[in-house]
Amino acid sequence: MKLQITDAATKWFEDEMNVSSDQKAAIRFYGKLYGRTKVHDGFSIALARELDPHNFGVKVEKDGVTFYIEKDDLWFFKGYDLDVDYDSKEDPNNVQYEWTDNGEL
Repeated sequence: MKLQITDAATKWFEDEMNVSSDQKAAIRFYGKLYGRTKVHDGFSIALARELDPHNFGVKVEKDGVTFYIEKDDLWFFKGYDLDVDYDSKEDPNNVQYEWTDNGEL
């Protein structure tokens, strides 16, 4: 499972969620009950700003900011890589997620 964050998404997280390289805060991605993604029905992707990141299953550092998925949440992402991007023309208020089959299933 790969997690990739674009430069535009990193900037969005810095501006909207107040994370930066000089803080210990990190962004955690996880699955939550209810909703829908392109690959899940009944579950949606969620994110949170965490002050004490731990239990890393997948971890990516981008411009000094940590983005991660906990080991206990890897079930939600199994079989897919996740790309996180931001495009103000697509949705000025949110990041976008792209799921890519990685052959794990």
